[in-house]
Amino acid sequence: MRDPRIETLADILVNYSAKVKKDDVVLIDFAGVRALPLVEAIYGLCLKNRARCVEYQFSTEELSRKFYELADEEQLSYFPAHRLAFMKKATVYIGINASENTQAFAGIDLGKMVKRQQVLRPIIDRRVDFSRWIITRYPSVGLAQDAKMSLEDFEDFYFRACNMDWPLFARKIGHLWRLVREAGEVRITASDTEIRFSKKGIPAVKSEGLRNMPDGEVYTAPVRDSIEGYITYNTPSFYHGKEFDGVRFEFRKGRIVSASCRQGSVKELQKILDTDQGSRYVGEFAFGLNKNITQPVKNILFDEKISGSIHLTPGQAYKIADNGNRSSIHWDLVKLLKGDGEVYFDGKLIQKDGKFVVKELKGLN
Repeated sequence: MRDPRIETLADILVNYSAKVKKDDVVLIDFAGVRALPLVEAIYGLCLKNRARCVEYQFSTEELSRKFYELADEEQLSYFPAHRLAFMKKATVYIGINASENTQAFAGIDLGKMVKRQQVLRPIIDRRVDFSRWIITRYPSVGLAQDAKMSLEDFEDFYFRACNMDWPLFARKIGHLWRLVREAGEVRITASDTEIRFSKKGIPAVKSEGLRNMPDGEVYTAPVRDSIEGYITYNTPSFYHGKEFDGVRFEFRKGRIVSASCRQGSVKELQKILDTDQGSRYVGEFAFGLNKNITQPVKNILFDEKISGSIHLTPGQAYKIADNGNRSSIHWDLVKLLKGDGEVYFDGKLIQKDGKFVVKELKGLN
């Protein structure tokens, strides 16, 4: 008998997030066999909703690793025409990752992975712009180990973070969304962090379970050349299989002019930031708001939603909250403000030590 929490999540993904309906063309893209129970539940619901076509594609981290180990320049630059043609027809994209080995890419040349990302970025952008998409993870031994949990405990954590009343959540974050939308200048001060920027004229977006699962943030973007100061992130982060911690950036006129890290290779950090002209500028600023995510688990889909956190993201801006920055990277790096940090909008204190101080926002704490 299938875990009833899987049925609940499949219903959220298909009927709330992706809103699969008659005549939709659906692509389910999943990695790792452990995700099969969720894939089967999603597949069945899409057919019941009378989607015209429900296709799936499968991969593993070991297959992907083999590609990066052996692919030459031409192979790294090629994307199959038949896959691209189908992706252009897809009206719904559902991505699920259940990697068993989160360190599979640790020994791979980062330059090859960056080159491949440059090929994939326009394809991903097209998917974002022209389909109803939703991505999630699925509990695996690898994810549980990174989180320092048993698999059973990680499953409980995962379903708590995902199986929420998302329409209610959307209503609860409405006031913060309006404050972010109307803010002109943002200032963040915390340990080894003193940074300010303008977001005047940049829209704000509520992340309410429609594109990420788990979800829970309000995001915008800084005016591209407005960031001044420095920030030290205090949450570990993987990028293309490489782990970094204690990443520190200094900004001048919006550009990262100095970068270091306490853990990880500074050389590889610089390589990421030198990917293209936009990779040293920030494309997103956001508040994490999911109260069922309270600690880092070394997976950005979860960590960027930690209640009491912010993230300031080098790379591509979302077109829905656009500051004009274009890049093949989008690297969400997280700063926990619990017990240490203040956020100001136009000189007014909004959040202190990871808790909102504005009366209308205290229900989000």
